[in-house]
Amino acid sequence: MDANRVKKVCIVGASGKLGQYMVQHALDRGYEVVGVCREKSVPKLAAFEGRMTVVPGDTNDPEVIRRAVEGCDGVLTVLVPWGVRQYSSGTAQAVLDHARPGARLVFSCGWHITRDGKDHYSRLFRAGVRASAWVGKALRLVEIDDQVEACDRVFASDTRWTVVRGSSLEEGESQGLPVWSRHVGDPVLASDLTRRVDFALFMVEALTDDSLVREAPAIVGRLAPSAVAHARERA
Repeated sequence: MDANRVKKVCIVGASGKLGQYMVQHALDRGYEVVGVCREKSVPKLAAFEGRMTVVPGDTNDPEVIRRAVEGCDGVLTVLVPWGVRQYSSGTAQAVLDHARPGARLVFSCGWHITRDGKDHYSRLFRAGVRASAWVGKALRLVEIDDQVEACDRVFASDTRWTVVRGSSLEEGESQGLPVWSRHVGDPVLASDLTRRVDFALFMVEALTDDSLVREAPAIVGRLAPSAVAHARERA
C-alpha cells in the first residue's frame, strides 16, 4: 500500500507499552490515530492528549471496535491473552468483522504462534510456553491457547492481514527496523531479542509494506548478534 494512502489508523491495545510506541510512530508519520484501551487504562495515554482520539472499552467488544475502526485505512492490534474469556480471539474477530474492506490489518503476538507448523523451537522454549499456559489458566490470568485461536482466525480470513511474531523484548533506544524470517529456528533469529520500540516500528511499517500481506514474519533486532552475522554472510 502506498504510504500516501494511509491517513487514519486505529491502534487496538494502545495503552500498553507496545501500543504507546505504536501511537508515537504513527503520529510521527502524520497519521490520524484512534486508540482503543480499557477504560481504567485511559490515563496511560495522557501524554498524547489532544493528538489522538481514545475509544475506551474492552478490545473484544464488537461495538467498541466497530466505532473505533470506522474510516480507518489500517488497524494495528495487540493480541493480549488476558483472562479466560477468549479476549484475544474476541478482539481479533471484532477487528476482522468491522474493519473496512481492503484495510491493512496488522496483529502482534509471540514466537509461539506458528502458521504452517514449520517453525522449530528448542525444548526450553516449548517447556516455557507449556508452563506459562498452565499457570496462566490455573490462575485465570492469561489464556495462551486463545491467542493461538485468534491467529488461526486471522490466517483463515481473506483480509489484508499480517501477523508479526515478536521475540523476547527489551527496552532501549531504537536499533532500526528489525529483520525477519518466515520460521522460528532460522539462524538469523537465533539471538531471540528485539527492542520493544522496534517491534512497534515494524508493526507501523507493515501498514505500507505489501510484501508482508498474508505473511507471519518472526522478527529479531537489527543489531542482535544473529542478525549482524546473517547480514555479514549475505554481504
